Amino acid sequence: MLIERQSLAQEIPAVAGQETRQLCEILAALGFPVDGVSTTEGTDVLDVDITANRGDAMSHRGMAREVAAKLQQPLTPLPDEGVNEGAALVEVRLESPACPIYATAILELGGGETPEAAQHFLRCMEATPKRLAAVDASNELLLRYGHPTHAFDADKIRGALRVRWAQAQETLVTLDGLTRTLTSQDLVIADESGPIALAGVMGGDSTKVTAETRRVLLESAWFDPKTVRAMARRHSLHTDASHRFGRGADPAMARVARDLLVARLQAWCGAKLQGAWTAGAVPQAQSPIPLSEGLLNRIAGEALGLDLAEASLVRLGCQVARDAQGLRAVPPSWRHDLTIPEDLAEEVLRLRGYEHIPSTLPPLEGPPEHLAPAYLQKQRVARRLAQLGFHQTVTYGFISPEVDAPFSGPANPVEGRTLANPLGYEYSVLRGSLLPSLQATAEQNLRQGARQVRLFELAPAYVSSPAGPVERATLAVVWGGILGGEDYLSPARAVLEADLTGLAKDLNLPARPPVHRLGEGLFGIEVAVADLPLPQDRIIPSFRAFSRFPSVERDLSLLVDLDHSYEALHGAMAAALPGDCLQDLRCVDVFRHKNLPEGRQAWLMRMRFQADRTLVGEEVDGWVASALAAAESLGAKLRA
Repeated sequence: MLIERQSLAQEIPAVAGQETRQLCEILAALGFPVDGVSTTEGTDVLDVDITANRGDAMSHRGMAREVAAKLQQPLTPLPDEGVNEGAALVEVRLESPACPIYATAILELGGGETPEAAQHFLRCMEATPKRLAAVDASNELLLRYGHPTHAFDADKIRGALRVRWAQAQETLVTLDGLTRTLTSQDLVIADESGPIALAGVMGGDSTKVTAETRRVLLESAWFDPKTVRAMARRHSLHTDASHRFGRGADPAMARVARDLLVARLQAWCGAKLQGAWTAGAVPQAQSPIPLSEGLLNRIAGEALGLDLAEASLVRLGCQVARDAQGLRAVPPSWRHDLTIPEDLAEEVLRLRGYEHIPSTLPPLEGPPEHLAPAYLQKQRVARRLAQLGFHQTVTYGFISPEVDAPFSGPANPVEGRTLANPLGYEYSVLRGSLLPSLQATAEQNLRQGARQVRLFELAPAYVSSPAGPVERATLAVVWGGILGGEDYLSPARAVLEADLTGLAKDLNLPARPPVHRLGEGLFGIEVAVADLPLPQDRIIPSFRAFSRFPSVERDLSLLVDLDHSYEALHGAMAAALPGDCLQDLRCVDVFRHKNLPEGRQAWLMRMRFQADRTLVGEEVDGWVASALAAAESLGAKLRA
């Protein structure tokens, strides 16, 4: 956002005595860092960085409010133009709740054009003056006061104005000359001929103001931010107006901006007001937000007191009252981002100055506690996956509704997880699954030439509920690409669904999770962390001393069926052997030959024993006999 110093000083005179460097420091302390300062036509212009949730600061008036609150200096009062409203000259019908108020007026234009001072201001703001008073005045008001307005050629409007949802496949030629096909989710301004403007985004070509325009119909309304953001993204049409409405304009400015626009046209070109009227009303103010002293002090890390908080919130434009529980503040109409007590506490700290927040950590009390089982559980799983060659990733918790839908399903509707003020449409939903983000990351790596991708993420996914989204710790694993092929002993093959099934078994999951096919040769699994087995709660693992006595090995060559279960045989033999002396039991060779009995194969089972004493042959032979008996009970036989 560009801010011209002289225009800012008109809103708050105290700025005139500040050096540009000091002003930059003040803005940075308020959370609006200045990215650069340039000199345009002899005046300093500041390029200020404004976060997505602070649409109220995207104007000279909005920035002046912040500086005035910080410096505790008064603002210049808004001009009271006192436009008298009367009967509607053109009927305005508000047919959608996305537009609760629509203030308008009709003026007959005179012969003047945009004053040089206004043209200078527009050039400083990198806006080209059109030398059409109605257009330049609308642009100047937007940059100065932050509320978008629009001027129609009144003589080109046919019948009543309707603010309605578009019909599917309706078309509109916008001011940029492009024909846009509309959907039923688009909000339009329409007359009897059809849509004449895309509400809050851009006007239509059929009713634009030109040098031949003699009468104008002004529009100063308020449109739902979510609706405007969706339209701007859908039509790839990001304008100054859509940026302001999409981030939340001030509904109380609708009439004020209309009156200011009327006054400018009267002063600039001798326009004559034929009538002014308003359809609808300003939306009801939000309920008071409580702020207790305990919450304020906890967030601040020190005792601040409610007197400081009350004074700070009043300077920000809040209406503040006290009760037994603390403060109750009603935010001003332009601060839609203040919704919970923590927001109020953060505003108090911001206005007080971040440099005053203590840098010391709170004292720790009590002896060290054991690590939480849930933490040990995640740590064990992450380490095991890293040992298996998987890379842990961190992806965004926000995705678009279209990407989320295939993974969340009807049981987890997107409506309960939609953000009120997202960074953009593609980040407008709290994800119901980790797999979409991992899939996108894996596909990008494969496109860039990776032969194999092994990714996992331990992070929250969200479930919709009547009370809002509920966080659920989740593990997701994605595996894809080509295995092997580095040498002739390991032939190359594609990753299979069975590979992820084996991984789930390695992680000791109680039940086999469903394997999702994410693409050609790309698979994924996802489980709730609560379903993972809990590790043993020990800080120091138990230690078993190394034996100083030699180990003893014995082999058993067993004939087993071709479809015999190795897990069952291994378990039965291990159960028959002494656990304190058995060091290892495994199959070291598999032999298949036509000389063996049909349908049979030979497994060479090797046992290793060791104890803290010298083992004798008789006892080891007894253990081997017990293992053989256990194997024979499952149908195995000793190979001759």
